[in-house]
Amino acid sequence: MTGTDTAFQLEEATIAELHDAIRAGKTTLVKVVQHYIDRARAYNGVASLLLTEDGAPVPEAVGTVRATAPLQFPTETVKASKILPDLDRYRGVPLQFGTMESTASDPGAQQQFGMIVGKPNAGQVNAIGTFNIRGERSVTCKGDFDRHPSLGALPKGAPAACEFFRQQPDALERAAELDAQFGSNPDLEKMPMYGVVFSFKDSFDTSDMRSTGGGDAAYDMDAPARDHVLVDQLRNKGAIIFAKAVCTEYNGRAGDPGGRHEPDKVLASTNGHQRSTWAGNPSNPYDTSRSASLGSSSGSALSVSTNLVMASLGEETRASCRGPSNHNAVALILPHKAMLGFDGGAIGADVYCDRSGIHARSVVDCAKILDALKDPVEGYYDRRDPFTAVPRSSVLGTLYASHVTMPGTPGALAGMRIGVIRESMVYPKGSKTEEPIVTAASREIKEMLGGKLGATLVESTDPLWTRDPDIEVMTLDYRRALHQLIPLFMPDLLFRLGANGTPLYKEFEAAIAPTEFLPGRTFGSGSMQPIDYFVALAEGKIEGPVNLDIATIQQQELAPTFRYHISQYLMRRADDWKAAGYEESLKDWATLNARSKFWGDDQRAAFRNWEEVRDPRNQLSGRQGVNERVMLRELLRRADMMVILENKLDALVRLHTPWAPGLIGHPHQYDIPSNLRPESLMGPNAGLTEVLIPAGFVTTTYDPVFKLSDDGMRYVSAPSDTPTQLAEPGLPFSLVFRCEPGKEDIILKIASAYEAASKRRVPPPAFGPLPGSKAAASFGK
Repeated sequence: MTGTDTAFQLEEATIAELHDAIRAGKTTLVKVVQHYIDRARAYNGVASLLLTEDGAPVPEAVGTVRATAPLQFPTETVKASKILPDLDRYRGVPLQFGTMESTASDPGAQQQFGMIVGKPNAGQVNAIGTFNIRGERSVTCKGDFDRHPSLGALPKGAPAACEFFRQQPDALERAAELDAQFGSNPDLEKMPMYGVVFSFKDSFDTSDMRSTGGGDAAYDMDAPARDHVLVDQLRNKGAIIFAKAVCTEYNGRAGDPGGRHEPDKVLASTNGHQRSTWAGNPSNPYDTSRSASLGSSSGSALSVSTNLVMASLGEETRASCRGPSNHNAVALILPHKAMLGFDGGAIGADVYCDRSGIHARSVVDCAKILDALKDPVEGYYDRRDPFTAVPRSSVLGTLYASHVTMPGTPGALAGMRIGVIRESMVYPKGSKTEEPIVTAASREIKEMLGGKLGATLVESTDPLWTRDPDIEVMTLDYRRALHQLIPLFMPDLLFRLGANGTPLYKEFEAAIAPTEFLPGRTFGSGSMQPIDYFVALAEGKIEGPVNLDIATIQQQELAPTFRYHISQYLMRRADDWKAAGYEESLKDWATLNARSKFWGDDQRAAFRNWEEVRDPRNQLSGRQGVNERVMLRELLRRADMMVILENKLDALVRLHTPWAPGLIGHPHQYDIPSNLRPESLMGPNAGLTEVLIPAGFVTTTYDPVFKLSDDGMRYVSAPSDTPTQLAEPGLPFSLVFRCEPGKEDIILKIASAYEAASKRRVPPPAFGPLPGSKAAASFGK
């Protein structure tokens, strides 16, 4: 600890170090929790500025209470024309300039709506939206409506459910209970998570805190009646359920199924908007003007990186755990779909991909948490989440933590064969954007994994990648694997049309006879029958389309399942409260929309369209989103296994992304939504276990700029070759290790050896020990 107790420094401490300190009498759980609260008061404030039409200051505004103090918003704003050129010539849908508005959940609490940008050197990160502190942990039961039971009856007017809610201790009270019961001698075998302070992506239900998936929705009772199964496991294993992390609401906003509702106003960009209408937007701890993540579990990894908590559970649909870990230099274990349950007591976005992930500052702690999440009777199975009915062979029979003990000594990985997925490192010729990270990552893989640790590297090929003559090349790579697998598992892929309505794979269209690609859409200028083309492709008699690779096949039709999932979630939540003797009237889409506000009007329109979805199938005249998800998962898993088996690999490694965290409110890279490179979606779409480890930092970025489209209707992204130089340590990047389900012991050995050898994590310098503490001078050294 710091301050009055200098015997134990909590910042950057591991689970083992915490337990050692407790057993040595160097700290108590109350001191630990209080220290995290103190850090939250210092660092968890607003980190974004409104982007307004005139740049004029706005009146002072106050938000909800966090860590015992009301949230204060900056009055400073940024004039839109500073980042949006030719604003006077814009002719598109009216822009939604930034404003301060009251929330739907609490009209007395304001929040930022519309366009925002990051605040440079903010000294704040806005990682956590709700703390488990009595009186502020629920809007429904705020203040004296959460009075401790020992202090007497609730005041008149308190909602009935508050009597049920207030019986639960808050984080400090729970810490005091554990201190009183166990002192310095906790039973760590029964409670392996004893005293470990957790945050949770707000999507996870926690019975003692507001849980709305980040949404600004006015529930009758804003906390659920029961915990998510993983929260329950951690609570039973001694963890402190401390906070709800800021996240992109509804796990990435869930898209728009289309319909009669259109937005009245739009945002020029949502880059860096891992944003909650209720809780606001987080920022990157290494540069607060930049995105906290590529995915929606931003606050989870951010709260770990900035030492606001020791560990966190996040959720990933297609980037929402890996992106935050990458941008915040923390470790991640993302188990295969769905070894860990998620959708049984949480708000998801795409149930076919949603899965739980574990953020900590070391892979060792991640593995300990993974073991603790296992129920002694049910294992990892969750009756509320049918996806957890996975083959038993896909779950290790040994402790996961037993496989993260590899040393980082020279030659530790000798005899291991690791496939390098070069598709994760390619980029358009002439582009400067990707160069810094790709150069650094390629060197790190070669020098650390291959050189120091002694693994044999085997690289895939790509037309845009220049082979390294020192590295073995795959005898069968992903392109050839796809040629053999697509004809059997997903032939529909080659019949896809691009955004312009013409065939995506031109060589296929040119080779086959006229054929119906979709009802009423016929293409083909050759003579081969499509089925004969597929035979020839599989047997290597013809070359496949030049763009048929692991990037172009990832796109999927939006499935209508979000409509099903939210309906099911709301029904279950209301039923749980009914079983407890209370009523929750927000139990359907219509009521959700009627009682909600959204930071962007595009989401208001999208949610109205979701409300009106009636059929679980897409239109029968087009592609089927559910079918594509199931088929693509099978195809991708087979492709990975074919590459592994043909090249006798133990595991795979890839760069998470070659793009540095983007500037909040500025354009996306190449206008790709959420800055998600298509090939990076392979692991999530396949539902494969991935382990992410910090791999280094770069101090140069090339950030895209806005350009007004020729017709003046929208702002688009334009690449820039102007470098931005960053202060040390710079911005982080990570390596991702992957394998098939049931072989996690292998990638945990590889990842732990790499982590021990490289030690690439550097704590964010601006968010070290509290100013004035004795630990501040030596932090991060």
